[in-house]
Amino acid sequence: MIKKIHFIWIVCVVTLIFSTPNAHSKSDVFKENIFDLGQLKPSDSVLKVKVGDRAPDFALPAVSGGKVTLSQYYGKKNVIISFVPAAWTPVCSDQWPSYNAVKEKVFDKYDAILIGITLDNIPTLFAWTRQMGKLWFHVLSDFWPHGAVADRYGVLRSDGMSERALFVIDKKGILRYINVHNINKKPLILPLVIELGKLQKKD
Repeated sequence: MIKKIHFIWIVCVVTLIFSTPNAHSKSDVFKENIFDLGQLKPSDSVLKVKVGDRAPDFALPAVSGGKVTLSQYYGKKNVIISFVPAAWTPVCSDQWPSYNAVKEKVFDKYDAILIGITLDNIPTLFAWTRQMGKLWFHVLSDFWPHGAVADRYGVLRSDGMSERALFVIDKKGILRYINVHNINKKPLILPLVIELGKLQKKD
């Protein structure tokens, strides 16, 4: 009963954070550097994985240095992979900083880490993430071979960008939730809270 009440409280707090219009979004600080892609086709790829599959492993260079693999978290953490289309674009520049606001209430609470992936190169990602401020999660480059990881998951678009997509992976490396979102919109955090809550019940 106490866990249920706490879960409802987290849902209410997170919903409030993400549903309240921001008078000053993070990307407003460096809006002169943001390139507006305009309205894009909502999705432009065919998934190659499904819920229940083992998530494709990868080893990608991180902005923080070295390489990060999915398998390094097996048996340790639930993982959320956030693919975003491109650095220096409006929605992406608001989406990733927004995860800072719920690190403790969502990611830490549900024993999860976030991995951000784009198809930009490391120098571009370094400059972009410095403009966004300190992000608590790994930001990885799927630049070369171009989009190889995005392609393995089935979220590589025909224009060379990735979809705006979220994958929830449990501690055994199994895909538990997939959201290939409308590329023009920022996904809500609430579905992730619900899915992570389900994983906690299984632990």
